[in-house]
Amino acid sequence: MVPHLTTALTGPLLDLERHVIDAQPDIEHWFRRQWMAHAAPFYSSVDLRNAGFKLAPVDTNLFPGGFNNLNPDFAPLAVQAAQVAVEKMCGDARRFLIIPENHTRNLFYLRNVAALADIIRKTGLSVRFGSLIPDLVEPLRLDLPDGGELLLEPVRRSGDRLHLDDFDPCSILLNNDLSAGAPDILKGLDPAQTMLPPLHAGWATRRKSNHFAAYDRIAREFAGLIGIDPWLINPYHANCVEVNFQARGADAKPGEDCLAEHVAEVLRKIRVKYAEYGIDKAPYVIVKADAGTYGMGIMTVKSPDDVRDLNRKQRNKMAVVKEGLEVTQVLVQEGVHTFESINEAVAEPVVYMIDHFVIGGFYRVHTGRGADENLNSPGMHFVPLAFDEAGSFCDCGLRPDAPVNRFYTYGVLARLAALAAAIELEQTDPERA
Repeated sequence: MVPHLTTALTGPLLDLERHVIDAQPDIEHWFRRQWMAHAAPFYSSVDLRNAGFKLAPVDTNLFPGGFNNLNPDFAPLAVQAAQVAVEKMCGDARRFLIIPENHTRNLFYLRNVAALADIIRKTGLSVRFGSLIPDLVEPLRLDLPDGGELLLEPVRRSGDRLHLDDFDPCSILLNNDLSAGAPDILKGLDPAQTMLPPLHAGWATRRKSNHFAAYDRIAREFAGLIGIDPWLINPYHANCVEVNFQARGADAKPGEDCLAEHVAEVLRKIRVKYAEYGIDKAPYVIVKADAGTYGMGIMTVKSPDDVRDLNRKQRNKMAVVKEGLEVTQVLVQEGVHTFESINEAVAEPVVYMIDHFVIGGFYRVHTGRGADENLNSPGMHFVPLAFDEAGSFCDCGLRPDAPVNRFYTYGVLARLAALAAAIELEQTDPERA
């Protein structure tokens, strides 16, 4: 299924896709050199926005959920990619321990965990699930909607190794984003028992501003490689570290001033680019918590006045995110319109990777949101089987906007974001400080 695109794609995006397709040999050579220098995250997912005149990643998740929404026809790609990732990590690996979120009632999330485990098992590894639920003392069996089941077992620690009662894993795969911080049981483990991703990838310490600073560098280098304006693949951004959404009156003013100034500056830069490219759209920015996920702590802003004198409801929405993590820093990110739609509902592509390989993707769809709003919010749904092709190659004989070529371009942008994540993790590794 190929989504209907509401734009008449005759402008800069078609030109961007043509540049990507024409430069495929150079692009793939460049990526090979980059992956020799930087270790790809074990897995990741990237939210893209296609404005018809611009295509850019707006979020990169290092603890992706949603593996159950991927096209099952591409399962061999995922298994092959996982095999490469495991061999790079430990050629002698036999046992994997997956630690999921502490959700026991979110069946969609549990289906994701089961789908992820299925990929890992097909590489020839034994896989079990260890839980960090505080009061879990015995195995917990959970029924899945498809008739399957998930067995969560309490995690134990002996010395510097993590294990289940009769299972000593070679590696630990976190599908838990550690928003509340890394528990002591995960700290100081035997380095031979590899932790994927590393603990500092968790949202208690990770910052989106670090990621997009790394992406800035990557986007500029890549744009120079294929001869395009970096802005076409890169959203402007700034970060404010002085916000206090729970403050009132004079106590709130320093944070409001900081936020309003950054909003004004990013909007100004967007207007300059819109004028340069003749884009007749209203610019906007997304203000989002610098740490956190699940679409929490996000608002659309079209004027600096929008962030002054926020009402109680707006402040409460922005003040805390998952696990009650208080928001004290925000990312002010250029808003990228999405003009893709499925059945007249706005949609955005989400691309999944294991190691540095694209393994598929799907569309996040929201019937109640507009082209300039965040779609990762209650009411969204996913359209699996959205990618007719895996996105791992292009066909130079077809038009730039042919599905195989469009999805190849999506895959290139997702790999750029994954590369930025790799550099981000290197730069924020506490052991390198």
